Amino acid sequence: MTAQPVTATTGRSPDVEPFLAGCAWRAAPGVPYPRFDPRDASRIPADTWQCAQIPAGVRLELVGDASALTLDYVTATDDLGYRGPGAGTTFALWRAGEQVDEQPAVLGAGTVTLSLGTGRAEEPAVVYLPEGMRPEVLALRAVGGSIDPAPRGPRWVAYGDSLLEGWVASAPALAWGVVAARRHGLDLVNLGYAGSARGEIPCAEAVAALAADVISISHGTNCWTRTPHSPGMMFETTRAFLDIVRQGHPDTPMVVASPVLRPDAETTPNRLGATLVDLRVAMEEAVRARIDGGDDAIVLIPGAEVITAEHLADGIHPGDEGQARLAEVFGSAVAAAARPEGVAGPGRTGRGA
Repeated sequence: MTAQPVTATTGRSPDVEPFLAGCAWRAAPGVPYPRFDPRDASRIPADTWQCAQIPAGVRLELVGDASALTLDYVTATDDLGYRGPGAGTTFALWRAGEQVDEQPAVLGAGTVTLSLGTGRAEEPAVVYLPEGMRPEVLALRAVGGSIDPAPRGPRWVAYGDSLLEGWVASAPALAWGVVAARRHGLDLVNLGYAGSARGEIPCAEAVAALAADVISISHGTNCWTRTPHSPGMMFETTRAFLDIVRQGHPDTPMVVASPVLRPDAETTPNRLGATLVDLRVAMEEAVRARIDGGDDAIVLIPGAEVITAEHLADGIHPGDEGQARLAEVFGSAVAAAARPEGVAGPGRTGRGA
């Protein structure tokens, strides 16, 4: 392949595009891999759009007999914020469930070469990006052979909060959604927004509009703190979110997980007098009401006992062990919903692409 100029662009390279996974919308100026539709960004809170500019879960997927892969790229920042290096500062290549190579990213323009290992040509390889540095891959070239885009598994559209975005895993490849997608062969579209997933209507509309084979919803802790909810608000917000998603996905399997343990919030009232226990119960009641009403394509995962305080690296967010636990519990439920009785998904459903 012919290398593209190593400069930032406002539209993704056509050479790279077929290999990109996890990015459902077109590029916007300065945001090559948006995780919300840039054309609709004025309708979501500013903190949600800020998170949506971080390419969490965006990756390259390929097959082939090449010995290595060379990438030209540019990064926008080295300000990694609260997550620090765990936000992603390297390009990491995984194949057959193992990390094969990892190379550091530089600020600005750079080129990196990653070994593809000695696996079978048909074994998919996945390249995880230095997400926190807001990279853009401008060109890719096979070394010592050829590559093709990897076949995609069932598409998993996941809406959630900081846990889904990957806080505070030690690397993007260890975030629970990424681990689950890699383990089960799912095509993850990560709509995890740290500190800002509160079940907003525009986000429900975005999920409803995207094609999906399976959907997951896992948020709630920010309804205790960032924008305080009462139990009644939580019930109605959850009900409305599910109603809107079902308008685009009347039959698509859906897994809904209520908030996991957060020790400082469990029995502490927020400004409206609600504890996280109260909000968790309200969310679960809204889901059960829909199930009782005949929606048999929803699975509810009560979150309270999925992880323990020992899994929380900073008292709020799970570290690598906790992320692995979420991948086991939440991810296995998503995989089972996507492939009932072990069969392949029926094809993407919904209104969008």
